[in-house]
Amino acid sequence: MTEGFSTRAIHAGQPADPVTGAVVTPIYATSTYLQDSVGEMRNGYEYSRTKNPTRLALEECLAALEQGTHGFAFASGLAAEDTLLRAVCSPGDHVVIPDDAYGGTYRLFAKVASRWGLDYTPAAVSDLDAVRAAITSDTKVIWIETPTNPLLGIADIEALAVIAHEAGALLVVDNTFASPYLQQPLNLGADVVVHSTTKYVGGHSDVVGGALVVRDPALAENLAFHQNSMGAVSGPFDAWLTLRGIKTLAVRMERHCDNAERIVDWLSGRADITHVLYPGLTEHPGHKIAAAQMRRFGGMVSVRLRGGEQAALDLCNRTKLFTLGESLGGVESLIEHPGRMTHASAVGTPLEVPGDLVRLSVGIEDAEDLLADLSQAFGD
Repeated sequence: MTEGFSTRAIHAGQPADPVTGAVVTPIYATSTYLQDSVGEMRNGYEYSRTKNPTRLALEECLAALEQGTHGFAFASGLAAEDTLLRAVCSPGDHVVIPDDAYGGTYRLFAKVASRWGLDYTPAAVSDLDAVRAAITSDTKVIWIETPTNPLLGIADIEALAVIAHEAGALLVVDNTFASPYLQQPLNLGADVVVHSTTKYVGGHSDVVGGALVVRDPALAENLAFHQNSMGAVSGPFDAWLTLRGIKTLAVRMERHCDNAERIVDWLSGRADITHVLYPGLTEHPGHKIAAAQMRRFGGMVSVRLRGGEQAALDLCNRTKLFTLGESLGGVESLIEHPGRMTHASAVGTPLEVPGDLVRLSVGIEDAEDLLADLSQAFGD
């Protein structure tokens, strides 16, 4: 992989169409394929749940971006996570998860996988000793997010890979907040990278999807079997939309980071804010690790309001350019109250987020307009 990131994003898995010369991968809207004779398939295509040319192009591109060897595209990020857990875990196994994880991930462990017999322990993934202490003889996976959602904690991927492998476990890294442009966990020792491609990878809030990327051939074979057997695959149009978004990932992420840094500078020091959570700040406890393993610090910013939960709710309700909505990573800026929105499933658990927390997904609009919107929302 000698080509640069943007070159891979535009070309990997996407040669010109051999029939027409079309430079954009076609949408292969087909469920089945002609077989030349019984059991003789053309290039391995028999049924689109198993293999589809548009999805294959996306999977090859995702693998190239993460510098893996095998990519797998799913109907959503949670579909990718569920398939991974069923592929590498069995009833009675144990997983270490972040004590600051996406609410949907926590719900999958707490309400779905636990009924299947999969045990889990939340731990602060920024604390290596806490992760070690959470490991049991049944631990098969250490699952991390970095940055975490929504408190933007940072995990040391390289150190945690060593800890996981010493315990005979896999290190799984949810790379959604960083995107492949800012961080490539496989190069730091991770075994599996997870994405909600709905977010930065797709980047335009017009498609839902998920992905897994690995290097190990045996693990890839296992994932391919479960992807086909469970069937929660990306449809061809969704795969095509995601590929289209990927082509501009590098330039979008630079703008996301530029705007986020402007907003963090503006938020810092305000009397009505007690904490600005952003790994680009030198005072952030994970700043040095983030600087070592990330290209830049991303477009996600969280703040805690001095006025408590009501002040947080008021801020969310007053913005105009920052759209009040769930999700993140699109070209438009979003604002949300995690405690009542994306992380409502964690209320009353060790993963409950503070009521005074507001999460910003900083888009690629003009920074001056975003700052003006926040200013009026704060009542300046």
